[in-house]
Amino acid sequence: MTADRKALLQAYKEQRKRVGVFAVRCQADGGVWVGTSRNLDAQQNGLWFTLRLGSHPDRGLQACWKANGEAAFSYEVLETIDDEGLSAYELGNALKERVAVWRRELSALSLA
Repeated sequence: MTADRKALLQAYKEQRKRVGVFAVRCQADGGVWVGTSRNLDAQQNGLWFTLRLGSHPDRGLQACWKANGEAAFSYEVLETIDDEGLSAYELGNALKERVAVWRRELSALSLA
């Protein structure tokens, strides 16, 4: 492996991941699902992958995806949480608290 490639790989590994709350919206029927992620930037890719395969654990979301197609869906970061200095327990509690607030505010379903 070249030195440049090693440096790029190291920089990627040291990059901080954004933590927070996101929403998946279906424009066709107005459905909204809210969830949390410890890597918001990679979350959409993982979600879309499981939905395309038809293997997402949330059956309601999967059925909506199948009925309306990928083009009807959008991914939106609702809030990021600064996790610096938080223990895993404190971060988990902060995520639970914020996702509950967003679900109430958007009348959204929980993302399994």
